[in-house]
Order: sequence, then C-alpha cells, then structure tokens
Amino acid sequence: MRVIGRRTHICKQWFITVGVFLGVGSWLYMFLQFVAWDPANNQPCISFADSHAELEKFVHFDNLPTIHAITPTYRRPVQKAELTRLSQTYRQVRNFHWIVVEDSNRTTNLVTKLLRRSGISYTQLNVATPEQYKLPLNPKLSYIHPRGTFQRNLALEWLQQNVQSGGQKDVVYFADDDNTYDLQVFEEMRYTEKVSVWPVGLVGGQLVERPLVHDGRVTGWNAAYKPQRPFPIDMAGFAVNLDLFLQHPEARFRIKQDVGYQESVLLAQLVTLSDLEPRAENCTKVGLSSRKLS
Repeated sequence: MRVIGRRTHICKQWFITVGVFLGVGSWLYMFLQFVAWDPANNQPCISFADSHAELEKFVHFDNLPTIHAITPTYRRPVQKAELTRLSQTYRQVRNFHWIVVEDSNRTTNLVTKLLRRSGISYTQLNVATPEQYKLPLNPKLSYIHPRGTFQRNLALEWLQQNVQSGGQKDVVYFADDDNTYDLQVFEEMRYTEKVSVWPVGLVGGQLVERPLVHDGRVTGWNAAYKPQRPFPIDMAGFAVNLDLFLQHPEARFRIKQDVGYQESVLLAQLVTLSDLEPRAENCTKVGLSSRKLS
C-alpha cells in the first residue's frame, strides 16, 4: 500500500510539473508571437496585393467602389491587439483594400502573419520615420513631431502607381489603428465624389468633433482644438475620392508643419470648404471614435 501510495504521489508530482512546463511554454510562445520581429525578413516591401488586378482574387462586387484604407502602424505592446480588432471589422466591409504601412526598416513577421490570416485584400508596406522626426519619450511632448506622415505618404504613392482611375470611383480613407467603427461609416464614405466628412467621437478634447451643416452644406466646425485651422477635422473624419489624388499627384502630408495641421494641409491641396460632402445625416450621427490608448 505504501509503494502504491508513493507511486501515486510521484505521478501527481510528474503531471503537475509537466502541466506547469506546458503552461509556461504556451505563454512564452504567445508572448514571442506577440512581439515577434523577424530580423531575417529584410525585404523593403512585402505586398500581397501588388496591383489592382490582384484585388480581384478576393470577393469583389462589380460596380461597387473599393475603399482603400491606409493604416500606419508601429511596434508596441498593443499593436497586435489593435490590428486584430480592426481586421475583425474590416473583413465585414465589401470591396475593401487594407494598406498597412509599418514604421520600420523592414516588414515584420507579426504584421505579415496577421494580414495573411485576416481574409482581407491587403498591401503591406514599410518605411521608417527618420530619427529626427520620431516622437520623444516624454509623454507630455508626445505631439511635437508627426506620427504616421511618412507612412501615409508612401501609401498614397503606392496607390498612384498601382491603381488606375475607373468608373467605380474608389475612395481613400486614413484609418489609424486606434479607431473604433460602426460599419455604416464605410457604406457612407464609399460614394464620395470629392471629400466626404462626418463626426468623430473622443477627439480634440471633446466628446464629439464635427462639421456644422446648413441646408446640406458644410458651413463651419464644432472644434475646440485649434479651431482656426482651415479644416479643423480629425484624420478619421474624412474620405477622399481616389481620382483627386490621381489628378493631384503632388498632394501629400507635410513633415515640417504645425501640430494638428496635417489634415488641413492635405485637404487644402484638394478641395475648398464648399466641396465637402456631409455624411451621417448631415453630420448629426457619430459612427466612429478614436481610442488614444497608445
């Protein structure tokens, strides 16, 4: 009886040890996958959809404009979580092309694997922000230098070189990776003639920042943060018809620009206030919000 009891005790200890080992190993594997950075992958660009024709390999609805969503991203603890959340939203949107641009010298394993699993038509690009333009570590100074400017400009260049103007009137949208959406936003932006606009929640120190509309025309802005800007609007609050970028190939975001003026600088190269197209029931409904968590 003592021998049997001793063997039972040893077996229990063995199973506990194996269980702990497997548990720690699983968590370690998940952690490494989360922060994975593949130094062997030194390609300047890995693109799953290298041309407009490639997009046709995915489910495509004829005569429905494609939304080209540009998402700059950079390595940080919540990167995978943010991109996963976005991918679960985007895969429900018809005729959607996701352009993800990494702020790095090479594309990373983490983002590549996530995009391949997403089931979304995508293009993966990368360009590193020069050191002199990177954000300082002090959180109080976190908005002194622009973030995502080089990445958005690279995506615009890619679109101009790879996507031709067509009867579908495709749309370009700047979809930062900290946004949360109602799917209806995408259906409203899809039929943009020039530049469409709508409210955005939780930005600029307000619950809602939005265009002011009178008789179906944008006449001003409800904005607390630098309201003197020509277009006091958040990056998430507008979409541009692709033809405008093809007609104005020089239109870009600028690096040396006052904080908060990136959107205004770009839009001023494309339209005037009277050209703006209000969406979301004359900008009275909020269909997306920003999540400045990182």
